[in-house]
Amino acid sequence: MLVTAPARAVYDLLADVTGWPEIFHPTVYAQQLQMTGGRERIRLWAMANGQVKTWVSGRTLTPEALRIDFRQEVSQHPVESMGGSWVIEDLGEQGCRIVLLHDFTAVGNDPENVAWIGGVIERNSSSELLGLKTAAEAMTEAEQLTIRFEDSIVIDGSAADVYDFLNEAKLWSERLPHVATVDLREDSPGLQVLRMETRTKDGSTHTTESVRVCLPHEKIVYKQLELPALMSLHTGHWLLQQDGEQVRATSRHTVTVKESKITTILGPEAGIEEARNYLRTALSGNSLATLGHAGPDPE
Repeated sequence: MLVTAPARAVYDLLADVTGWPEIFHPTVYAQQLQMTGGRERIRLWAMANGQVKTWVSGRTLTPEALRIDFRQEVSQHPVESMGGSWVIEDLGEQGCRIVLLHDFTAVGNDPENVAWIGGVIERNSSSELLGLKTAAEAMTEAEQLTIRFEDSIVIDGSAADVYDFLNEAKLWSERLPHVATVDLREDSPGLQVLRMETRTKDGSTHTTESVRVCLPHEKIVYKQLELPALMSLHTGHWLLQQDGEQVRATSRHTVTVKESKITTILGPEAGIEEARNYLRTALSGNSLATLGHAGPDPE
């Protein structure tokens, strides 16, 4: 895929795996586990045919060649092995060309498994290449449209109890006044798909669907797949830190404004700054309301 952006800038986006949820639609969460020289171990959580999959990969980063080679250490069924390469071809003033290569084997070499894996690779690769192209070509504009912020409160009690409250989102419609309905699916422990209808201050509601990676009792990371109209991206973290008999609970957000919807939703005079402020206020309010109910009940 051709990209009108400097080759090194594209390579840098690929090299920083922690930023992948903001670039690649299928990627929910990414962790760097280890880095030694040009060798790196990472864990990824991503969507594959409507399911949440997680795996550990080793990567070899070669910045002078603008190349990253990867191979899964632990694959998930029906994948037996998976590897490949990202190759960035520098085209000078024209930008660069991105080449994404894959090789794989399927469990039992079963034709259905081979077809399933091939379909996932084709869909995810197309999505990832387009996401990388979009991110690289709009880096300056994206920074203007993207906001990152967090809110924290201190709660009496244990991190385990607060985590349980956040993890048990299936009960939020009973526990949180701003949540109208909830549908939670957890096909694998700690990997959740949360569909939720949320009330706004004016009494209207909107529906979101998120994928959540739950890591007891420290954090829950999520990415919204179905978004409110004013957002084109929303990822978040619930972070818990025990401090004696209290817990510092933090809600962290990364949000990208959908510029084409600003005037439709906020009025003809509204601009990017008004949209940023509106989203920050709304998301902070809901997050702090949620954390406010996560503490012990008053006696």
